[in-house]
Amino acid sequence: MQPERPIPGSAGEWLAYARRDLAMAQAPLPEGAVYEQLCFHAQQAAEKAIKAVYRARGQIFRYTHDLDELLYGLERAGMAVPESIWDAADLTRFAWESRYPGFGEPVTDAEYQQALTLARRVVAWAAGLIEPAAPAEASG
Repeated sequence: MQPERPIPGSAGEWLAYARRDLAMAQAPLPEGAVYEQLCFHAQQAAEKAIKAVYRARGQIFRYTHDLDELLYGLERAGMAVPESIWDAADLTRFAWESRYPGFGEPVTDAEYQQALTLARRVVAWAAGLIEPAAPAEASG
């Protein structure tokens, strides 16, 4: 599947953007804001982390917010995606559904905490695949 436009950025740059969205998702809820807004950043963190994995593997992806689609694409290309990462597909609803009136119920604190857990898990998984482990110090 061809992307709609060329995919810019390195795997490391996509991962950096994922971490920035994760930082926004973890920020204290500002006065007048709702959890839906923080959950959007959690979804974006997971999405960008998955796209970083695509970039690290030299694969293309379609510009989409659908985490199921992105994860299936990795599996179709021969990558085993851990079950715990598949759980993050639940974040897809925060890409648009919860950001507009009338599409869903208000997000609870428990749902927000679960969104953070899932986003952190995906970002850590992607980082583990992309960033080489630091060499162990030689014992002396």
